[in-house]
Amino acid sequence: MRDVVVRWSRQALGLALGTLTAVVELPLAVLLALTGAAPRPLRARAVRLAAVERRRLGRFHGVRLSGAYEDARAVQYVAARWPLGLLGGVVLGCVLIGAAYSTFVLYGWAITDVEHLWAVALTGLAGLLLLFLSVQGVHAVAALEERLARRLLGPSHQDELERRIAHLAASRAGVMDAVHDERRRIERDLHDGVQQRLVALGMLLGRARRSRDPERAGQLLLQAHEESRRALAELREVAWRVYPTVLDEAGLRAALESVAERCPLPVALQYRAGREVPKQVATAAYFVVSEAVTNVVKHAGATRIEIRLDARPGTGLDLRPDVRLGCEGKDETVTVTVTVTDDGGGGADPSGGGLAGLANRVAALDGRFTVASPPGGPTTVTAVLPVYHPAVLPCE
Repeated sequence: MRDVVVRWSRQALGLALGTLTAVVELPLAVLLALTGAAPRPLRARAVRLAAVERRRLGRFHGVRLSGAYEDARAVQYVAARWPLGLLGGVVLGCVLIGAAYSTFVLYGWAITDVEHLWAVALTGLAGLLLLFLSVQGVHAVAALEERLARRLLGPSHQDELERRIAHLAASRAGVMDAVHDERRRIERDLHDGVQQRLVALGMLLGRARRSRDPERAGQLLLQAHEESRRALAELREVAWRVYPTVLDEAGLRAALESVAERCPLPVALQYRAGREVPKQVATAAYFVVSEAVTNVVKHAGATRIEIRLDARPGTGLDLRPDVRLGCEGKDETVTVTVTVTDDGGGGADPSGGGLAGLANRVAALDGRFTVASPPGGPTTVTAVLPVYHPAVLPCE
């Protein structure tokens, strides 16, 4: 409830400021209509007003827009926005009027003689209705402001296509690099671990076969049996790191709990998701946690690890400002935020093989991957993943 009130208050303040800028934009729009063109002084003023509006939308409405638009589009936006700005002022005025009439029963007795109680009750009900409609109107006008700004100040459809294609090409190349790195890691684990165990196992069995001393042969067979158990454990470890079956069988929460149980350091796990995370996102989240925990154990010198997973409503614009998710009116999504924090010495290199591979994996889902690791620590690895994954091409 508090978040809803805060959001509404920010939008209302944004509309109030938008009303003031609309008063400035109205005469400018009239001059543009009278001249039939955009002289340089008017164009420069329109560009400045558009920049002010862009900052206002970002600050109070959470609308992030790039400043890379042409001056002609800024002029069009300023000329078209002033009615919305004045409408926002009217809606806010209705909020105040509705609040005044709906609460008249509380203070009306002190300022006037009330002779008809039914009139006071009717006035209060009408005020409540006006207040309800105008409160909803604040959200509606804010949404109209966002759509207008995106259409006139946002990137064109062709720009979005080019940016999307470039992003897909980069993420595809990154995924291929990550796949090759993973294959090299598996080969290294098999060569340095399991293969060496199997070689030692074969040597022990060969020595046991050649031995003529039954007691010595028994000792060698016992060592071979122990070596086979170690080889099997290492093989299971390699298979687990390739893909854990528990992720498919029991879900993401159970997989993260298994990572915490297998870690030699104390791990605090906080899992906050109302429903099961889709498979692609769950897989990416698991590998972010698994690789981050492995890096902490090997390199950080930490004494404890904290893992947090949060799934909450958001928008694609919260993820990557250069990639739009979904169509207008349909771009709401749920973001899964995974955070791994340790109390080690810091200084982690985000461009290292493991972390770079995770960044590529997250980027393939249009997510955002960050590593904060100042010298002295702590180190925080964060991945923000969208549950709603858009089509390859953006909407019209």
